[in-house]
Amino acid sequence: MTTLIGQGRGLYGKVKREVAERVLAQALGILSHTSEANYRRLVGAMDKVANTDQQKMIVAWIRNWMADGNPGSLYLSRMLKDIHPNVRKNFIAKAMVNAFFRDPSTWKQLQEERGFMPPAVMLISPSMRCNYKCAGCYAANYTRNDDMDPEVVDRVITEAKEIGTRFIVMLGGEPFIYPHLLDIFKKHHDCVFQVYTNGSLIDEALATKLVELGNVAPQVSVDGFKEETDASRGPGAFDRAMRAMDILKSKGCMFAFSTVPTHRNIDVVTSDAFIDLMIQKGAMYGWYFLYMPVGKEPDVSLMPTPEDRNKLRLAVNRFRNTKPILAADFWNDAPLTGGCIAGGRIYFHVNHKGDVEPCIFCHYATHNIYSSSLVDALSAPFFAGLREMQPFSHNTLRPCPIIDHPKIMRNAIKKWGAYPTHEGAESTFTVCSQGLDEYSGKVGELYDGIWEKEYQGWAGKWLETAGYPAERLEARKKAYKAHVDRVFHRTDA
Repeated sequence: MTTLIGQGRGLYGKVKREVAERVLAQALGILSHTSEANYRRLVGAMDKVANTDQQKMIVAWIRNWMADGNPGSLYLSRMLKDIHPNVRKNFIAKAMVNAFFRDPSTWKQLQEERGFMPPAVMLISPSMRCNYKCAGCYAANYTRNDDMDPEVVDRVITEAKEIGTRFIVMLGGEPFIYPHLLDIFKKHHDCVFQVYTNGSLIDEALATKLVELGNVAPQVSVDGFKEETDASRGPGAFDRAMRAMDILKSKGCMFAFSTVPTHRNIDVVTSDAFIDLMIQKGAMYGWYFLYMPVGKEPDVSLMPTPEDRNKLRLAVNRFRNTKPILAADFWNDAPLTGGCIAGGRIYFHVNHKGDVEPCIFCHYATHNIYSSSLVDALSAPFFAGLREMQPFSHNTLRPCPIIDHPKIMRNAIKKWGAYPTHEGAESTFTVCSQGLDEYSGKVGELYDGIWEKEYQGWAGKWLETAGYPAERLEARKKAYKAHVDRVFHRTDA
């Protein structure tokens, strides 16, 4: 009887999800040249699928952003003009449903039986091979023999879908080198895929196939203009990325830009000229990922300073208020996610060897999918412990246990016996240890004041809706303050 009830709940959740996808797909599929009609259709569809307080807050922001005269109105016009209807239906609608609708019966079952709720996103690196040798990249020299077997990739994605995770991010290396990639996209047509790529392998034939599939959005990596991109990725990298964007736009493929702010390029990637170029090229959204001291030769000096990081925060907020593009700042946007999303709270990473890592930037694991299931890895003490400690600070502008609270990750690795997943991975927590402690202290000095002045009200409410009671956050605040005092030998506390 219990099994039948569980199957019934699962079927009910599947039907609700499919209905939500149809509602959004229809709204996106019938976009017209009348901006007011577009606005009403899309916002009305989102209203129908938003259930939680957080989802309703997101819809309220989108409703205002898309109102006539605001940047979102022009964004809708760009979507109508540049994005193929098949992509609107199979990528945009499904991605929105993944954000707004999750099967509550699956949530409840996993919470009761395994102690966690299914993450929204899975990152996977089927190959580490790459045709570039970028400065600071942790992808070294790999061969075809290092690739993950396609049967294993298929199994892992299938296991992810079974727990409700259907937003899959493909990483590398250069993912388009992996010969089975398009077959995976086709087989798992009920998922949406983001592919982080240097763009060099994107030609008209590939772009046409991506539009036919409809459920794939490349994320083209650039680190500024030609000078900055070629300096980090090699001569000709910028021109190849721009060519890829031109081809993707001409075919109607949804794509984004991805950039790594460093202390060297921060002024360029936060400029209006840069974001205007991305809009002109056809990027519908974009990601900013701070340079992280990971890999075999981490360099703390490349990290954006606390002031650089705040410059990025202000720039992304300005872009949202003035530009018809959605920009995301992986660290400064943490108040929107209730802090760190790693450890399977919202996302996790499976590397090419099958190691299940809490974060793309934390190259440590305790489980491997060749010897355990995905559910076993997600419910393991390493991941469960990280989730239990989240948020790592009351101030979610400082979300990261690697660069904002490095002692936490060092202790977690030691406590739960996590192993480094490649040679040199430990350098982040050994060679860079002192530098990261000093960096985190300086970020705290700057960002605590910003939090109190600009974020505490609305972000505090957001945390409450995410299930973090005020007393737990206050305890986090006191604990972290004591930690800072110990590390920096302060006597004025």
